[in-house]
Amino acid sequence: MTKFTDLNLNPKVLKAIAEAGYESPTPIQAGAIPPALEGRDVLGIAQTGTGKTASFTLPMITQLARGRARARMPRSLVLCPTRELAAQVAENFDTYTQHLKLTKALLIGGVSFKEQDTLIDKGVDVLIATPGRLLDHFERGKLILTDVKVMVVDEADRMLDMGFIPDIERIFGLVPFTRQTLFFSATMAPEIERITNTFLSNPARIEVARQATTSENITQGVLMFKASRKDREATEKRKVLRALIDAEGEKCTNAIIFCNRKMDVDTVAKSLKKYKYDAAPIHGDLDQSQRTRTLDAFRAGELRFLVASDVAARGLDVPAVSHVFNFDVPSHAEDYVHRIGRTGRAGRDGKAIMICVPRDEKNFEDVERLVQKEIPRLDNPLGKGEERPKASEAPAEKAAATSDDKPKRTRSRSRKSDTPKPEADAPQAEAPKADTAPTPEAKPAPTPEQTPEPKQADSSDNNRRARGGRGGSNRGRGGNDRDTNKVVGLGDHTPSFIELSFEERPKG
Repeated sequence: MTKFTDLNLNPKVLKAIAEAGYESPTPIQAGAIPPALEGRDVLGIAQTGTGKTASFTLPMITQLARGRARARMPRSLVLCPTRELAAQVAENFDTYTQHLKLTKALLIGGVSFKEQDTLIDKGVDVLIATPGRLLDHFERGKLILTDVKVMVVDEADRMLDMGFIPDIERIFGLVPFTRQTLFFSATMAPEIERITNTFLSNPARIEVARQATTSENITQGVLMFKASRKDREATEKRKVLRALIDAEGEKCTNAIIFCNRKMDVDTVAKSLKKYKYDAAPIHGDLDQSQRTRTLDAFRAGELRFLVASDVAARGLDVPAVSHVFNFDVPSHAEDYVHRIGRTGRAGRDGKAIMICVPRDEKNFEDVERLVQKEIPRLDNPLGKGEERPKASEAPAEKAAATSDDKPKRTRSRSRKSDTPKPEADAPQAEAPKADTAPTPEAKPAPTPEQTPEPKQADSSDNNRRARGGRGGSNRGRGGNDRDTNKVVGLGDHTPSFIELSFEERPKG
């Protein structure tokens, strides 16, 4: 087995490695360090959590041990996509350079320009920066990149996702053409491959794992979740998350919970704290000092749950993360590999659980296609149908109630008109009422003086009907009882408009 002592590193660097407790390099370190020490360009492709940071820091420190930096002219440059990753790289340099007199500067957002300018003015051997802040210093005339001998691009695929590729190309144009370039990425998108072909010269390609593969130490699972109602999805999804955490019990010593959107990060963190879970959010909109405090507390074991956006998905080295929960299916399948890579690091076992709602199923298919394996499905920890039975039973109960009530409403509305007729054999209880009611024959015929003049009203009604008016037609359709009573008791005085309908019209 290869050991660090076999890699021709500086003796003082080897001493720092031993004090840190490391003896044997990881596969990516064993493959990348020798060509890097020879001065060759290196293209390293390895899944996250395999020790890529030490793959470039150790040979860089060995090379920088000879020589001294000049003011505003760093001798090496490390580009990182996020502030947290840049800060972590800086910590690695502090660990491995403790026996060497090398200086460094960290250029990231959220920190005063004045403090950074002071460090640059003194001259630094290693400049660790995010692309945006580096270009800010350069445009202000505070930085000269013509003395850079080694340039490192870390997490290049994350640079692509965050839109830093134009900045990277510009920075490549500012550093010397004769520089040595170390390029590391977990995946190789077509755009990344184009940049490597353009800016790397005959690189040594070290690929220790198939692209976009996940560690075998990580147990994966997905819960296919459907809410009882669309407007309750967010609430029920957070309830399922809490149930998943509780189901893991003491095995879940700490965890990172990933969300796609920053607003969901805040909401989930607030919800967990409401239910007495020790949680805190971290995303790009928070103040840098707050992000640093939260991350330090999580690393120190003072914080159990870190609710994060993808700002924490790349490169953050917290060795003892037991679980990763994907509250959302990542929009980009490659992010799934990086997210779950926060657990199962340094040979430890880890577990990654994801919640997938119906609208995320397409993204989930992309994830399975990328990792080339089927992710095992998990049962709902709330019980089979815990969230759905209420939804499925409610329509049945509602339908039953509707079917029971419907006849009642029909009888109540049509009590007058739909009274069931008595059968032939049944006694007619209504006969006495019929006998007592006066019949038309018993009613005395009215005299012309007593008869009102309905002809004009009826004639006008007839005219309105002929013109399509509302008067008579509405009364006829409405079934008004008072309108019906008007035709009772006319006797011999039939209105003339009724008789007109029975007259024969002359032919021709």
